[in-house]
Amino acid sequence: MVRPTPIHSHRARSDALRLPVFEKGWVWLAGAGPGDPGLITALGLHAIEHADVILYDALVNPALLKLARPRAELVFAGKRAGVKSCKQSDISRTLVALAKKGKRVLRLKGGDPFVFGRGGEEALALTRGGVPFRIVPGVTAGIGGLAYAGIPVTHRDTNSAVTFITGHGADGKLPKLDWAAIAKGSPTLVLFMARKHAGDIAAKLMAAGRTPGEPAAIVSDATFDRQHVIITTLATLGEAAAASTAPAIIVIGENVKLREGLDWLGALAGRVLEPYPLGRDKLSDAV
Repeated sequence: MVRPTPIHSHRARSDALRLPVFEKGWVWLAGAGPGDPGLITALGLHAIEHADVILYDALVNPALLKLARPRAELVFAGKRAGVKSCKQSDISRTLVALAKKGKRVLRLKGGDPFVFGRGGEEALALTRGGVPFRIVPGVTAGIGGLAYAGIPVTHRDTNSAVTFITGHGADGKLPKLDWAAIAKGSPTLVLFMARKHAGDIAAKLMAAGRTPGEPAAIVSDATFDRQHVIITTLATLGEAAAASTAPAIIVIGENVKLREGLDWLGALAGRVLEPYPLGRDKLSDAV
Protein backbone atom coordinates (compact mmCIF):
# COMPACT_ATOMS: atom_id res chain seq x y z
CA MET A 1 0.00 0.00 0.00
CA VAL A 2 1.37 3.40 -0.98
CA ARG A 3 0.72 5.99 1.71
CA PRO A 4 0.06 9.62 0.73
CA THR A 5 2.68 12.22 1.49
CA PRO A 6 1.90 13.97 4.80
CA ILE A 7 0.79 17.61 4.57
CA HIS A 8 3.12 19.82 6.63
CA SER A 9 2.23 23.33 5.52
CA HIS A 10 -0.74 25.62 5.01
CA ARG A 11 0.09 25.85 1.31
CA ALA A 12 0.26 22.10 0.87
CA ARG A 13 -3.03 21.65 2.71
CA SER A 14 -4.70 24.33 0.60
CA ASP A 15 -3.45 22.72 -2.59
CA ALA A 16 -4.48 19.22 -1.51
CA LEU A 17 -8.00 20.33 -0.56
CA ARG A 18 -8.26 22.80 -3.45
CA LEU A 19 -9.15 25.60 -1.06
CA PRO A 20 -9.98 28.96 -2.66
CA VAL A 21 -7.69 31.95 -2.33
CA PHE A 22 -8.86 34.51 0.23
CA GLU A 23 -8.67 37.59 -1.97
CA LYS A 24 -8.15 41.17 -0.79
CA GLY A 25 -11.34 43.18 -0.55
CA TRP A 26 -13.44 40.11 0.20
CA VAL A 27 -15.45 39.24 3.31
CA TRP A 28 -15.82 35.64 4.37
CA LEU A 29 -18.73 34.84 6.71
CA ALA A 30 -17.65 31.68 8.48
CA GLY A 31 -19.05 29.43 11.18
CA ALA A 32 -16.64 28.50 13.96
CA GLY A 33 -18.77 25.64 15.25
CA PRO A 34 -20.44 25.44 18.66
CA GLY A 35 -17.36 25.60 20.89
CA ASP A 36 -14.82 22.80 20.53
CA PRO A 37 -12.11 24.33 18.30
CA GLY A 38 -11.66 20.97 16.61
CA LEU A 39 -15.07 21.39 14.99
CA ILE A 40 -13.91 24.23 12.73
CA THR A 41 -14.08 23.21 9.09
CA ALA A 42 -10.99 23.06 6.87
CA LEU A 43 -12.29 26.08 4.95
CA GLY A 44 -12.95 27.96 8.19
CA LEU A 45 -9.42 27.26 9.40
CA HIS A 46 -8.07 28.39 6.03
CA ALA A 47 -9.93 31.69 6.45
CA ILE A 48 -8.54 32.25 9.95
CA GLU A 49 -4.99 31.65 8.76
CA HIS A 50 -5.24 34.15 5.88
CA ALA A 51 -7.48 36.96 7.16
CA ASP A 52 -6.14 40.48 7.71
CA VAL A 53 -9.01 41.32 10.08
CA ILE A 54 -11.19 38.94 12.10
CA LEU A 55 -14.45 40.18 13.62
CA TYR A 56 -15.43 37.42 16.03
CA ASP A 57 -18.47 36.59 18.14
CA ALA A 58 -18.71 35.95 21.88
CA LEU A 59 -19.17 32.19 21.45
CA VAL A 60 -16.07 31.69 19.29
CA ASN A 61 -13.47 29.63 21.13
CA PRO A 62 -10.42 31.88 21.84
CA ALA A 63 -8.14 29.00 20.84
CA LEU A 64 -9.11 29.55 17.22
CA LEU A 65 -7.94 33.16 17.31
CA LYS A 66 -4.45 31.98 18.22
CA LEU A 67 -4.23 30.51 14.72
CA ALA A 68 -4.57 33.92 13.07
CA ARG A 69 -1.65 35.58 11.26
CA PRO A 70 0.73 37.43 13.61
CA ARG A 71 -0.30 40.82 12.23
CA ALA A 72 -4.00 40.09 11.90
CA GLU A 73 -6.32 42.53 13.65
CA LEU A 74 -8.79 40.87 16.03
CA VAL A 75 -12.02 42.75 16.66
CA PHE A 76 -14.59 41.58 19.18
CA ALA A 77 -18.08 41.91 17.72
CA GLY A 78 -20.01 39.64 20.03
CA LYS A 79 -23.73 39.77 20.62
CA ARG A 80 -25.25 38.15 23.70
CA ALA A 81 -28.84 38.27 24.88
CA GLY A 82 -29.24 40.53 27.90
CA VAL A 83 -25.73 41.96 27.56
CA LYS A 84 -24.77 45.32 26.06
CA SER A 85 -23.10 44.51 22.77
CA CYS A 86 -22.31 45.74 19.28
CA LYS A 87 -25.21 46.93 17.15
CA GLN A 88 -25.82 44.77 14.10
CA SER A 89 -25.84 47.83 11.85
CA ASP A 90 -22.40 48.87 13.14
CA ILE A 91 -20.99 45.39 12.49
CA SER A 92 -22.31 45.40 8.93
CA ARG A 93 -20.92 48.88 8.22
CA THR A 94 -17.54 47.84 9.60
CA LEU A 95 -17.41 44.79 7.33
CA VAL A 96 -18.12 46.93 4.29
CA ALA A 97 -15.63 49.64 5.27
CA LEU A 98 -12.77 47.21 5.92
CA ALA A 99 -13.36 45.37 2.65
CA LYS A 100 -13.37 48.69 0.78
CA LYS A 101 -9.88 49.29 2.21
CA GLY A 102 -8.68 46.11 0.50
CA LYS A 103 -8.57 43.97 3.64
CA ARG A 104 -9.25 40.27 3.76
CA VAL A 105 -12.08 40.34 6.28
CA LEU A 106 -13.28 37.32 8.22
CA ARG A 107 -16.56 37.49 10.10
CA LEU A 108 -16.22 34.52 12.47
CA LYS A 109 -19.49 33.47 14.04
CA GLY A 110 -20.37 30.75 16.53
CA GLY A 111 -22.10 27.70 15.09
CA ASP A 112 -23.30 28.22 11.52
CA PRO A 113 -23.74 31.78 10.22
CA PHE A 114 -27.06 30.95 8.55
CA VAL A 115 -28.69 29.13 11.49
CA PHE A 116 -30.11 31.85 13.73
CA GLY A 117 -26.75 33.60 13.35
CA ARG A 118 -27.78 36.74 11.44
CA GLY A 119 -25.34 35.83 8.71
CA GLY A 120 -28.00 36.52 6.11
CA GLU A 121 -28.38 40.10 7.35
CA GLU A 122 -24.65 40.70 7.11
CA ALA A 123 -24.40 39.12 3.67
CA LEU A 124 -27.23 41.31 2.38
CA ALA A 125 -25.43 44.38 3.75
CA LEU A 126 -22.34 43.34 1.81
CA THR A 127 -24.43 42.94 -1.33
CA ARG A 128 -25.82 46.45 -0.88
CA GLY A 129 -22.29 47.73 -0.34
CA GLY A 130 -20.97 46.05 -3.48
CA VAL A 131 -18.57 43.85 -1.49
CA PRO A 132 -17.83 40.29 -2.71
CA PHE A 133 -18.24 37.61 -0.07
CA ARG A 134 -18.13 33.88 0.58
CA ILE A 135 -20.26 31.87 3.01
CA VAL A 136 -18.42 29.19 4.99
CA PRO A 137 -20.92 26.92 6.79
CA GLY A 138 -20.14 25.70 10.28
CA VAL A 139 -21.34 22.99 12.64
CA THR A 140 -24.49 24.34 14.27
CA ALA A 141 -24.96 23.85 18.01
CA GLY A 142 -28.38 22.38 17.29
CA ILE A 143 -26.67 19.34 15.79
CA GLY A 144 -23.08 19.30 17.05
CA GLY A 145 -23.96 20.39 20.58
CA LEU A 146 -26.52 17.64 20.94
CA ALA A 147 -24.10 15.08 19.50
CA TYR A 148 -21.61 15.97 22.25
CA ALA A 149 -24.40 15.35 24.75
CA GLY A 150 -25.08 11.92 23.25
CA ILE A 151 -28.43 13.01 21.82
CA PRO A 152 -28.86 12.41 18.07
CA VAL A 153 -31.04 14.91 16.25
CA THR A 154 -32.65 12.05 14.31
CA HIS A 155 -33.00 8.35 14.96
CA ARG A 156 -35.30 6.04 13.04
CA ASP A 157 -36.77 4.58 16.26
CA THR A 158 -37.84 8.00 17.51
CA ASN A 159 -38.36 10.53 14.73
CA SER A 160 -38.35 11.12 10.99
CA ALA A 161 -38.46 14.90 11.33
CA VAL A 162 -36.88 17.62 13.43
CA THR A 163 -37.81 21.28 13.85
CA PHE A 164 -35.33 24.06 14.68
CA ILE A 165 -36.85 27.01 16.53
CA THR A 166 -35.52 30.25 17.95
CA GLY A 167 -36.95 31.12 21.34
CA HIS A 168 -35.72 34.69 21.10
CA GLY A 169 -37.20 37.05 18.53
CA ALA A 170 -35.66 40.25 17.19
CA ASP A 171 -37.47 42.17 19.93
CA GLY A 172 -36.26 39.82 22.66
CA LYS A 173 -39.72 38.36 23.12
CA LEU A 174 -41.05 34.90 22.38
CA PRO A 175 -41.63 34.67 18.61
CA LYS A 176 -45.25 34.65 17.47
CA LEU A 177 -45.41 31.18 15.97
CA ASP A 178 -48.14 28.63 15.44
CA TRP A 179 -47.16 26.62 18.48
CA ALA A 180 -50.04 24.20 18.03
CA ALA A 181 -48.79 23.33 14.55
CA ILE A 182 -45.23 23.03 15.85
CA ALA A 183 -46.36 20.71 18.64
CA LYS A 184 -48.02 18.37 16.15
CA GLY A 185 -45.58 18.76 13.29
CA SER A 186 -42.38 17.17 14.54
CA PRO A 187 -41.50 14.61 17.24
CA THR A 188 -38.22 16.38 17.99
CA LEU A 189 -37.89 20.10 18.67
CA VAL A 190 -34.55 21.88 18.99
CA LEU A 191 -34.66 25.33 20.56
CA PHE A 192 -31.99 28.01 20.22
CA MET A 193 -31.76 30.95 22.62
CA ALA A 194 -34.82 29.74 24.50
CA ARG A 195 -33.82 29.62 28.18
CA LYS A 196 -35.70 32.81 29.07
CA HIS A 197 -38.95 31.66 27.50
CA ALA A 198 -38.62 27.90 28.08
CA GLY A 199 -41.51 27.78 30.54
CA ASP A 200 -43.85 29.62 28.19
CA ILE A 201 -42.83 27.42 25.27
CA ALA A 202 -43.43 24.26 27.31
CA ALA A 203 -46.88 25.51 28.37
CA LYS A 204 -47.86 26.22 24.77
CA LEU A 205 -46.68 22.81 23.63
CA MET A 206 -48.53 21.00 26.40
CA ALA A 207 -51.68 23.02 25.68
CA ALA A 208 -51.40 21.75 22.11
CA GLY A 209 -51.21 18.13 23.22
CA ARG A 210 -47.57 17.35 24.00
CA THR A 211 -47.22 15.08 27.04
CA PRO A 212 -45.98 16.72 30.29
CA GLY A 213 -43.67 13.76 30.91
CA GLU A 214 -42.00 14.00 27.50
CA PRO A 215 -38.21 13.98 27.94
CA ALA A 216 -36.24 17.17 27.40
CA ALA A 217 -32.62 18.22 27.81
CA ILE A 218 -30.75 21.48 28.30
CA VAL A 219 -27.20 21.42 26.96
CA SER A 220 -25.24 24.40 28.30
CA ASP A 221 -21.88 25.52 26.89
CA ALA A 222 -22.24 22.80 24.29
CA THR A 223 -18.99 21.10 23.17
CA PHE A 224 -16.83 23.22 25.49
CA ASP A 225 -14.89 21.52 28.29
CA ARG A 226 -17.43 23.01 30.72
CA GLN A 227 -20.43 21.49 28.91
CA HIS A 228 -23.29 20.64 31.28
CA VAL A 229 -26.41 18.61 30.49
CA ILE A 230 -29.67 18.73 32.44
CA ILE A 231 -32.22 16.00 31.75
CA THR A 232 -35.77 17.01 32.57
CA THR A 233 -39.31 16.79 31.26
CA LEU A 234 -41.53 19.14 29.31
CA ALA A 235 -43.52 19.92 32.48
CA THR A 236 -40.42 20.98 34.42
CA LEU A 237 -38.48 22.52 31.53
CA GLY A 238 -39.09 26.11 32.58
CA GLU A 239 -37.84 25.52 36.11
CA ALA A 240 -34.78 23.64 34.88
CA ALA A 241 -33.95 26.35 32.33
CA ALA A 242 -34.20 29.05 35.00
CA ALA A 243 -31.50 27.25 36.98
CA SER A 244 -29.10 27.41 34.02
CA THR A 245 -27.20 30.62 33.29
CA ALA A 246 -24.98 29.63 30.37
CA PRO A 247 -25.85 29.71 26.65
CA ALA A 248 -27.80 26.56 25.94
CA ILE A 249 -29.50 24.38 23.37
CA ILE A 250 -32.79 22.78 24.40
CA VAL A 251 -34.13 19.59 22.85
CA ILE A 252 -37.57 18.07 23.39
CA GLY A 253 -38.43 14.55 22.27
CA GLU A 254 -37.87 10.84 22.72
CA ASN A 255 -34.35 11.30 21.32
CA VAL A 256 -33.30 12.49 24.76
CA LYS A 257 -33.69 8.94 26.11
CA LEU A 258 -30.95 7.79 23.74
CA ARG A 259 -28.40 9.68 25.83
CA GLU A 260 -28.40 6.76 28.29
CA GLY A 261 -26.70 4.67 25.64
CA LEU A 262 -24.87 7.34 23.63
CA ASP A 263 -23.23 9.62 26.20
CA TRP A 264 -19.77 9.02 24.79
CA LEU A 265 -18.20 11.86 26.78
CA GLY A 266 -19.65 10.37 29.96
CA ALA A 267 -18.22 7.00 29.00
CA LEU A 268 -14.76 8.56 28.71
CA ALA A 269 -15.19 9.72 32.31
CA GLY A 270 -16.21 6.24 33.46
CA ARG A 271 -19.97 6.25 33.04
CA VAL A 272 -21.49 2.86 32.23
CA LEU A 273 -23.83 3.23 29.27
CA GLU A 274 -27.16 1.39 28.98
CA PRO A 275 -27.32 -0.53 25.69
CA TYR A 276 -31.11 -0.36 25.19
CA PRO A 277 -32.20 3.07 26.42
CA LEU A 278 -35.64 2.93 24.79
CA GLY A 279 -36.67 -0.07 26.88
CA ARG A 280 -36.97 -2.38 23.90
CA ASP A 281 -35.47 -5.84 23.55
CA LYS A 282 -33.26 -4.21 20.97
CA LEU A 283 -33.22 -1.19 18.72
CA SER A 284 -34.04 -1.57 15.05
CA ASP A 285 -31.29 -3.52 13.37
CA ALA A 286 -32.63 -3.68 9.84
CA VAL A 287 -30.08 -2.69 7.26
